[in-house]
Amino acid sequence: MLDFITLSNLPPVAPYSHAVRAGDFLFVTGQLSEDPTTGDVIADEIEAQTHRVMKNLKMVLAETGSSLEQVVMARIFITDFRDYETVNAIYQSYFTAGRYPGRTTVGVAALAGQGNIEIDLIAYCGGSS
Repeated sequence: MLDFITLSNLPPVAPYSHAVRAGDFLFVTGQLSEDPTTGDVIADEIEAQTHRVMKNLKMVLAETGSSLEQVVMARIFITDFRDYETVNAIYQSYFTAGRYPGRTTVGVAALAGQGNIEIDLIAYCGGSS
């Protein structure tokens, strides 16, 4: 059974669902630094963009009854690898030490909406671990 989830308070900028639940797994679409009040991608420094992305991810997870504690895999896409350490420190601060999900970080030439970071997630929503 598939459940396609779109948040009304974070309008998608393209034809996609914010998350799709497939069995015990939740696949969260890559989030940009989109301000949910305006719909605009914030183009501030990488710190502000990273925090906004993480807050957007938390919002999508909460809407589905999940949380960052249930994330098993993350993919980070950044346009400038000189921002890697900054992004890494902020990302890490959103998780419990010692319970970090698996992760891939990829440098890319550009992202939709002209942001500098995008993160997608997979969360496990089955029985207790």
